[in-house]
This record gives sequence, C-alpha cells and structure tokens, in this order.
Amino acid sequence: MRIVIAEDSVLLRAGLIKLLETSGFEVAAAVGDADALLAAVREYRPDAAIVDVRMPPGFTDEGVRAALVMRRESPEVAVLLLSQYVEERYAADLLSTNTSGVGYLLKDRVADVAAFLDALRRVAAGGTALDPEVVSQLLLRRNRGPLDRLTPREREVLGLMAEGRSNAGIAAALVVSESAVAKHINSIFAKLDLPHAEGDHRRVLAVLHFLGGDT
Repeated sequence: MRIVIAEDSVLLRAGLIKLLETSGFEVAAAVGDADALLAAVREYRPDAAIVDVRMPPGFTDEGVRAALVMRRESPEVAVLLLSQYVEERYAADLLSTNTSGVGYLLKDRVADVAAFLDALRRVAAGGTALDPEVVSQLLLRRNRGPLDRLTPREREVLGLMAEGRSNAGIAAALVVSESAVAKHINSIFAKLDLPHAEGDHRRVLAVLHFLGGDT
C-alpha cells in the first residue's frame, strides 16, 4: 500500500515513516506543507495520505483545505487527518464532501500502533475512522433534533458506527451479539427517517446525521 505523509514536525514525520515501512507500507513521499502534499499526490497517486490538520504557513487549517482539494482532484485517494486537539468541525467538513476513505485521529493515537494501523487500513479500504474523542465531543454537541429519538444504547452504536466499526466490531466493543447490533442499527435508521438504500449507504447517511452534515 502506497502512502504519502504530510506532517510539519520532523520527528513525527520520521517516526511515521519508520512505523509504516516496518509494517509493510510503501512511503512514496513525506512532506512538510500543504502545497508539497498536493504535488506529491499528483505525482505518486498513493492509496492514502496521512495529513496534519495544521501546517505552514499559518498553522490553522492548511491540511484540511489541501485534503479537500485532493479529494476533488483524486477522490480515489483516502485521507487520514491527524490533529493535536479535538476539532470535530474538520471531520464534518471532510465527510460532507465524500463519505468513503476518510479518517480523523488525534496524534496521540499514533502511539497505539495497532489501532493506528488498523484505522489507516480501514480508511485506505474505503471506510471511515473517527477518533473516539471526536465522537464523544460530537455526542455532547448534538443535543437537539432527530438524535433525541435515540436511546442511550443506540447513541453508543451510532458513535461506534461513526468511528468506522463494522457490526462485528460494535458487538465486540459492547459485548453483545451481532444480531442485537443489527436490531439497534435498524432502529437508528427508522428513528432518523432514513430511506432504504443499497449496501452501506444508510450507515453513511446515519453518520452524516450524527455529524450534522448534509444528506
């Protein structure tokens, strides 16, 4: 799997390169700013890009804006955003444009190597991976609207869906059966008034409701 890294911290960039290469990934390029990221994606056509949210010159949202450009130009390239702090707006901005192959993790998660690599592989395969802290913040913020119809357990299930977990992963996290998870998800669909759709599309719509994005 070919990866491009965009991270202005030299130490973290070097650590990511070593971690990925020893885990069987190919690091095609590792750059320190948004312009270099876009150039690297255009040149190497990676499977995924790991992108710092805040990069030179302004250290505000350069990485997110570059990721949005990248998604328009190369929608097949997955994006895993890394941030020092919980800034859930950026996850919502990215998911509102393309709901597959998107992740948003806190940089602290990189220390949990197995979880970080699992999130990267999930995003590269077209899934989503939202940091549990981001999901918690979103749950606290969403205090009105259709989500009020959900039970506490259904909100837990929706939160785990937003993290990108499968039914089996949700069942393991909550220590329940997969059939129980399926019942909760069907109830979530009904309470959020989501129409029937093929495949996993309703899961995406449910997550967008959760994030407050457009459906």
